[in-house]
Formats: sequence, structure tokens, C-alpha cells
Amino acid sequence: MSTVTPGAPARCPYQAVHTCTTHRAAPFVLSASILAALLAASSAPTPLYPHYQDAWHLSALTITVVFSAYSLTLLLALLTTGALSDHLGRRPVLVGALLVEAISMVLMASADGAGALIVARVLQGAATGAATSAAGAALLDLEDPRRPGRSALTNSIAPVAGMAAGVLASTLVIRFAPAPTATVYVVLAVLFAAQAVAVTFTAETARPHAGALRSLRPQLAVPPPARRALLATGTGVIAIWALGGFYSSLGPALVRLVAADAPQAAGGMVFFTLTAAAALTVWTLRRSAPHAAATGGSLAIVPAAALTLSGLHGAGLPAVYGGAALAGIAFGAVSHGALRMTLAWLDARDRAATLAAYYVLSYLSMSLPAVAAGAATQHYGLRTAAHAYAIAAALLAVAAVAALAASTRGWAAHHAHNDLP
Repeated sequence: MSTVTPGAPARCPYQAVHTCTTHRAAPFVLSASILAALLAASSAPTPLYPHYQDAWHLSALTITVVFSAYSLTLLLALLTTGALSDHLGRRPVLVGALLVEAISMVLMASADGAGALIVARVLQGAATGAATSAAGAALLDLEDPRRPGRSALTNSIAPVAGMAAGVLASTLVIRFAPAPTATVYVVLAVLFAAQAVAVTFTAETARPHAGALRSLRPQLAVPPPARRALLATGTGVIAIWALGGFYSSLGPALVRLVAADAPQAAGGMVFFTLTAAAALTVWTLRRSAPHAAATGGSLAIVPAAALTLSGLHGAGLPAVYGGAALAGIAFGAVSHGALRMTLAWLDARDRAATLAAYYVLSYLSMSLPAVAAGAATQHYGLRTAAHAYAIAAALLAVAAVAALAASTRGWAAHHAHNDLP
């Protein structure tokens, strides 16, 4: 039986984390802020890519390699450390990963060429991969029985809100602050260090158990029920994260192609438009049926791709930004629906591992097509690459709608049996 020192706040032991509410709110907010900050750091370089290209004479292919160095390393980290916090606990994994993330931000601030930038992004990807599944699983650990679905909603909205915040902050730094290629990273480094300190003062939310070393073997441990949900939504997830990768890595170059005289900030703001629209969509659809959200989001991909392409055929920047906004709506709807469908079948013992599998699929879809687009841009030009990318995204969207339609009966049966929202 726990005791409370007079005058001190009551403490909530991890054994009672699901019933004790005294200290649930603060750790929940901290975990959500960590997830948002990690994704903010991932998108912060986007508005700076044109500056890097001009200062270091980098090609579009090099920019996508810089972008994908982060994503591919994050994938490797997810494959090896995705389930680590299930064994060691959330707190030690988060503290270590956040400190490494802070170091990567210092390296980003001091980078003087593409090589240094790639090294920093590799370190950042490793830290983000270790922290993402741990922070996401901590949110699920802290689910309030009186507010069911809040953890799934936060896991959906925090990443896109973080990406939007990172792009916006970096764009504002370029416009108003000195040393734009350093300032935003220094601020993020301080933030990650502060979060690491804060995590050390929180209670552990998971019950550590043996098998930590064995869990480092690359694997995708997805329970069969959750696997069915990922198979149903996977094509849509691939399509929307591929679009996100295109706008994040080549969005600024697309803006410069459509409007050569546009201010530099316009390039970064196109990805902000996508991520802000995604965050607003997740919030708007928070009480909608997840299967319907994923299907509607997949349907929105086709007009989003078409609208973006119309910007290359005379419609100009309004069409590019409109396409980005519609792509963001698709991103928010599909990601929120897919996560809720997957988490509906999630067992407490497999939280971090299953989230890691979802993020592996997401970042693989974000990085590899972006590198292919960079290579195509190098050889055939951005205009041709954008057309090919848009057509591929539209075809994936059609396949996603078909897969979701085929899974409708199974999801409806599970929905009725478990009284899911």
C-alpha cells in the first residue's frame, strides 16, 4: 500500500496506472509533446532545403537522399528497437533516445555540407525510431477509461501537428531570426534535453520483462487481428505517406518551378499546408467511424493529385496549395482511420511493437518513393517526376478503396461485437 507524504502530491504506481488518475494527465501531455517534437524536428529542414541547395550546390537527388537518410535509419531503428520499451520500460528508452535526438540537433546546427547533414539525419532517425514507438505506447498505457479513444486520437494528431509546427517554426526563423540554418535546431536541442529531464521524473507505465536483447533482432511483430487491419488499410497508408514524402522533400522545388519569383518561405509553407490540414482533419473526424474515415481519405487522394498537377499546367500556386490542403485532408483521414482500426485489436503486451510496424510501413512509404522521385527529377526533370508520382498515388488510392471495400463486412462484424466507435 502506497503512502503519501503530507503536503506532497499523491503518486501513482505503474501497477495502478489504469485506475489512478491523480498523475495521469501530466505524463500523457508529456508523451504527446515528445511525439509532436520528434516529428517537428523531422520536418524542420524542409523550408531550408532551397537554402542548402543554393549554398552547397546540391541536386534534387541529393536533397531526397538527405531526406531519406533520416527515414530509412528510422525504419531500421523501428525494426530493432520498436519493441524495446515493452521489455525495458518506456522511461529509459525515452530518456536515452531524447538525449541522442538533442545531439543530432546540435550536429544539424553545425553542418557545413551535405555529408555532415546526412550524418546528423542518420543519428536523428535512429533516435526518433527508438522514441516514437515508446512515446506512442506510453500514450496507450495512459488511456483514461472515462475518455476512451483519446490515446488513439493523440497518436494520430500529434505527429501531423508536430510536422506542421516544425515547418512553421523553421519558416519563421528563416524570415525573422539570425543564422536560420542553426537557430531552429538549437531551440529543438534544448527542448529535447528538457523533455529527457522531465521523463526521468515520471512514473513508469509499462511492466518491464525479460527478452530485451532478443527483441533487438529485426522483426515486425504484429498480432494476427491487428495484421488484418493493416492489410486492409495498408495501401491507403502507403499512398498518403508517399504524398507526404513528396511534399516534404520536393515541395519547395515544385513551388519554385511553378512560381520562380515566389518568396523562399512559400516553399516550406506548402508542406505546412498539408500537415496543418491533416491535423485539423484528424480532430474533425475524431468521432467518426474509422473505416469510413480511411475510405473517404483514400478517395480524396485522386483529386489532390490532379489539383497539384494542374498547378503545372497554368493554374499556378493556388492549385499547388489547394492540392497540398486536399492531400492533407486525405493524410489525416487515412492515418486516423488506419490507426484506430489497428488499435481496436491491440493487446496491451504488443503496443510498442505494433505501433513500430505501423510506422515502419509509413516511413518506408515516405522515403523510398521520395528517393525515386529525386532520381527521376535528376534525369527527366521535376515536371515529369511530379506527373509520374501523382499517377502512382492515384493508382494506389484506387487500390486502397478496393481493399477497404473488401474488408467492410469483417470490420462491421467486429464493430458490432465489441461496440467500437
